[in-house]
Amino acid sequence: MAVGARALLGSRGGSPASSPQLGGRSRSQPPPAPFGAPGHGFRRVTLTKPTFCHCCTDFIWGLAGYQCEVCNFMSHEKCLKHVKIPCSCIAPSLVRVPVAHCFGPPGHYKKKFCTVCRKQLESLAFRCEVCELHVHTDCVPFACSDCRQCHQDGHQDHDTYHHHWREGNLSSSARCEVCKKTCGSSEVLSGMRCEWCGILAHASCYIIVPPECTFGRLRNMILPPNCVRLVSRNFSKMHCFRISESLQTEPDEDEDVDGLTQGSVISTDSSKQTLKIFDGNDAVKRNQFRLISVPRIAKSEEVVEAALRAYYVNDDQQHYELQTFSQQTLFSDDIINRNDATEETNPGPVFREVVPEAWIIRAKPKDHEIIRIYPGWLKVGMAYISLRIDKESTTETVIKEVLLQLGRQTECLQNFKLLEVLMGSKQVQRMVLDDQEMILSRLKDIRKTSIRQMTQTRFYIVENNKSVVRVNLFVGGLPPQLSAEEYTNILKDDLAIKTNLLSLSHVYSMQGAVVLEMSCFSEAERIYMLAKDTMVNDKQLTATVIPEVLHTKLPQNCCPLLVFVNPKSGGLKGRDLLYSFRKLLNPHQVFELTNGGPLPGFHTFSQVPYFRVLVCGGDGTVGWVLGALEEIRHTLVCSEPSVAILPLGTGNDLGRVLRWGAGYSGEDPYSVLISVDEADDVLMDRWTILLDAQEAVESAENGILEPEPPKIVQMNNYCGLGIDAELTLGFHHAREEEPGKFNSRFHNKGVYVKVGLQRISHTRNLHRDIKLKVDQHEVELPSIEGLIFINIPSWGSGADLWGSDHDNRFEKPRIDDGLLEVVGVTGVVHMGQVQGGLRSGIRIAQGSYFRVTLLKPIPVQVDGEPWIQPPGQIIISVAGPKVHMLKKSKQKPKKTGSLKETRTDSVSVTEVGR
Repeated sequence: MAVGARALLGSRGGSPASSPQLGGRSRSQPPPAPFGAPGHGFRRVTLTKPTFCHCCTDFIWGLAGYQCEVCNFMSHEKCLKHVKIPCSCIAPSLVRVPVAHCFGPPGHYKKKFCTVCRKQLESLAFRCEVCELHVHTDCVPFACSDCRQCHQDGHQDHDTYHHHWREGNLSSSARCEVCKKTCGSSEVLSGMRCEWCGILAHASCYIIVPPECTFGRLRNMILPPNCVRLVSRNFSKMHCFRISESLQTEPDEDEDVDGLTQGSVISTDSSKQTLKIFDGNDAVKRNQFRLISVPRIAKSEEVVEAALRAYYVNDDQQHYELQTFSQQTLFSDDIINRNDATEETNPGPVFREVVPEAWIIRAKPKDHEIIRIYPGWLKVGMAYISLRIDKESTTETVIKEVLLQLGRQTECLQNFKLLEVLMGSKQVQRMVLDDQEMILSRLKDIRKTSIRQMTQTRFYIVENNKSVVRVNLFVGGLPPQLSAEEYTNILKDDLAIKTNLLSLSHVYSMQGAVVLEMSCFSEAERIYMLAKDTMVNDKQLTATVIPEVLHTKLPQNCCPLLVFVNPKSGGLKGRDLLYSFRKLLNPHQVFELTNGGPLPGFHTFSQVPYFRVLVCGGDGTVGWVLGALEEIRHTLVCSEPSVAILPLGTGNDLGRVLRWGAGYSGEDPYSVLISVDEADDVLMDRWTILLDAQEAVESAENGILEPEPPKIVQMNNYCGLGIDAELTLGFHHAREEEPGKFNSRFHNKGVYVKVGLQRISHTRNLHRDIKLKVDQHEVELPSIEGLIFINIPSWGSGADLWGSDHDNRFEKPRIDDGLLEVVGVTGVVHMGQVQGGLRSGIRIAQGSYFRVTLLKPIPVQVDGEPWIQPPGQIIISVAGPKVHMLKKSKQKPKKTGSLKETRTDSVSVTEVGR
């Protein structure tokens, strides 16, 4: 019987994968190949359609193919000896340091393959937000906890990092660093890539690449993992990397998260029987099962073997048995061998007339066992120690035996502890075992809970040092301009904080934020969760887990890039950029602005001696970040970091001036980072605008009319009065009414045009409603409808409002000359002509200090933020020191012949091949 390439892997209810088919082995075919070094169970299969070899990526036809019965790895017979990729069933045992994955919302990922079952992702699947792992929803429990280690968590402390290899999902043009041949494929899961430096290699070549990773071309921009410390025992990876939980989507109504669904693949062959298999009590409680399809005349060993394969358990089937769902003995004794009789030559069928609904895999009791004890972080130069344990073995006797084998038998047993580690794909759980814990009984309990969890459980011996617990939590949204004592009282009232367990390490009074340093995990978790549901003065609090950057360990030439992304900008392209930058850099240096603003990022980098900033958003987002930088500049060791822009807004005038383009249109994020690294440092003026309204307003407290207090805003690009601000205000109102429609530049500009056409016939005499004084000199205004102060040579999505004509009255404008240019426009038609390049504005003045007197309420906008300003004074002056910006270099990156050469440093063949 021919068995297809996709008909061997079991699936839990609802999985898109097919069920394993037993009995499909032809009599002319050899028996299954034994488990080799990578743990595969290969057998020859007859292919009814061409498929691809996972080793060499060439076609396989007819009887020339071998397939792993567990993970679906396909190979030519000639390639079997070159297979280096381990089977999914033994992959957990090969993990060096267990690190859980950070799965985002389920989605559809075209031409991606599942890392566990190696099949294409044709339905909803998960991807890790930190590494390149992609898995089916059904395969998540079987994924290794082998994510990138992005920080120290108190358990490991090392300065040398090895390559972190991830298999497959490479582009078809990817080339191997060792042999220079194509190693990527869009048809199968093949090829290897280091997730830090980006080096590419074949699965058969990567093992000869030098193990030490230098972080590749971006090494100076990456925040090294050994320089980041975050003790995160009770926090999920989503919390640690500040990934917005609002990204999570609700499952569709027709998608069942457990149990059997309509999408399950059930055998229609009358000679086969489909069974539901649970791997323990936990699966029964959750109603999470996997389906296997077996012949009705299958031997007991074949059924148990199929059940183990469905759960990726690489163990001898003789150590396991199946029990009915009701815990009763099965109809046939052959399947569980409870009669202590030797099997007959031709045993009868397992199923005769009555078939139970479900079965549970159980491990047979053992009187002794061999377990592995990992020295972990004792730095003894060995991976693990194998010990024989029996019913009398306790934690204390195991520690004693391990110390004896390590040659440290003279040390006190109380100085060590045995740690049980469950390496789940979503969370790595650690538990200290009691000294009198019976180890064999503990293993029995784990297997009873879940056979699969046993394969993901390790035991570590660690020194019993009292580690100092220190968790930093950034809390924002508090009332501004209060003292530390007042903030403490607010937190006591609203969050019931325990002052004996925490302290206020930093207070940002102007921004209404504090940093809490806590010495208790439980208290940190409680405050984090409670703050997200707490309002103070009708304002929502924000809570962010802050890592500690060990600035003294940063390499000498390291200049890490602090990335801010506004996910609401650029038609939601910000979300894709968040994902890309977290993978290319350390996720701890990428901050989402909707989660607490820019202040948590600046606080995290406050002790870094030299860093740069990348702002992904529109001009308003850039102004937000620059304003926050100005406010806390005095608290930063690097008080003047250079700022680059990835424009995601509508106008993007500042991005145009600094050569970053009119807007992001899907360029390779890696190329963006290279451009930032090669950008030139330039200075730019920033301006302070004092708004002093003379019109009295009614006080909220006593109802008495009082003068409106002066307001100060910062300006980077331009400030407009009159028709310019009126159009911006109209756009602002339209966006507030239907915010969901404003997700593309094309639509936004269309709304601007519509608002402009509605006001094309309006006539205003702005020059009669305002008075202008420049550098203490009165300036007579011409007949205009709009007055605009410009700091950069770009306005209204790239228009040159000042013009390029030479004028002896004024100096040539520059962004760092300490001068503003004052330009007038006569109306909407004039503005349209300027944006079309047909005319320029009316040049009025150039200076460094401006006073505008408003005689009546007039629309005003500063960098795209509009409002109606009451009569009074507007004073514009230079704001403090100039800000350092990054201007994209004109020099284009050198073209190279391979993808790897653009992503990593060159590694010679002689270096990796000898």
